[in-house]
Amino acid sequence: MTAEAEAGGRRQLYGRRHGKRLKPSQQRLLAELLPRLRLAGVSRAENPERRPLAHEALFADRRPLWLEVGFGGGEHLAHVARANPGLGLVGCEPFVNGVAKALAAIEAAGVDNVRLHPGDARDLIELLPAGAVGRVFLLYPDPWPKARHARRRFASRENLALLAPAVMPGAELRLATDIEAYAEHALAEVALSPGWRTVADGRAPWADWPGTRYEAKALEAGRRPRYITVVRL
Repeated sequence: MTAEAEAGGRRQLYGRRHGKRLKPSQQRLLAELLPRLRLAGVSRAENPERRPLAHEALFADRRPLWLEVGFGGGEHLAHVARANPGLGLVGCEPFVNGVAKALAAIEAAGVDNVRLHPGDARDLIELLPAGAVGRVFLLYPDPWPKARHARRRFASRENLALLAPAVMPGAELRLATDIEAYAEHALAEVALSPGWRTVADGRAPWADWPGTRYEAKALEAGRRPRYITVVRL
């Protein structure tokens, strides 16, 4: 498989799947906690016919859903889950070491309203129940800074079109990035995407923003993040 393609013939939007060797505690979480939180029937191996998921397959009580695409180490996902116990938080992340860190954060937070897809977010998005998602987070995504790699950024017309059926009208997509080229690219893609509109673009984070380690690194390096809010019409 080349870097430009993955299962289903799509362009790959992420880099490596594995990092440094996992600690025993992380291996335990992957073996014991992940199977309890992992959404079944999402991968192409499990669901080659791509049958849509029922809302009850995510949370039995059909609670409102928020989605985080690429949750990194999971600190934001765990924080939001703890602050919003009546919501269902669904997180996607293909990087195994990030999944292990997120599991530790979820366990430490003591929350039970999180479900995970440890893989490509698009595999889950295309199966989500229609209009079930009330908010989407895209926080410090891989910037793919080289011009020839811009098509691999998640903020694209193609992915906004894929996401649109799963998102309820009025729902927000929150994008945080410290890369100016990514922010401008995302704004341009939103402007060309029917059913989406940018309503905010500034340097101040959202009122309920807890911060992340990626934001801290950006600020330490002297970069000023941008916080963009897009609404589903």
